[in-house]
Amino acid sequence: MILLLDSSVIIDVLRGRNDRRRKLANLIERGYFPATSSLNIAEIYAGVRTGEERRTTAFLDSLRCYPVTKSIARLAGNLKAQWSAKGQTLTLDDMMVAATAVEHNLPLVTDNRKHFPVDGLRFHPLH
Repeated sequence: MILLLDSSVIIDVLRGRNDRRRKLANLIERGYFPATSSLNIAEIYAGVRTGEERRTTAFLDSLRCYPVTKSIARLAGNLKAQWSAKGQTLTLDDMMVAATAVEHNLPLVTDNRKHFPVDGLRFHPLH
């Protein structure tokens, strides 16, 4: 099964936080395949610190990457508009990630479930 990793999880893996490397390795050993969105890759590179470039590139290159397509962009825009009409402001970035997961029927691995109150979105714990 493919798991879509959100940027919060990727950052923890790269920076060695919260035992994420071991937890991700355990999932891989159990037959899961980590992936991410092209939007998450942009978010990660926007925050790369000096000295992290090589490790960051190596890790991101090991992940399957789902591009933001026209249908994903449309769904993300519609999701953001729907939640705005309900009075809840969600980021377009998060809606792009959610739309990627929904479009490809992938469970999302994130620490920020409240950022993704999207019908049909499945989550997977990283443990």
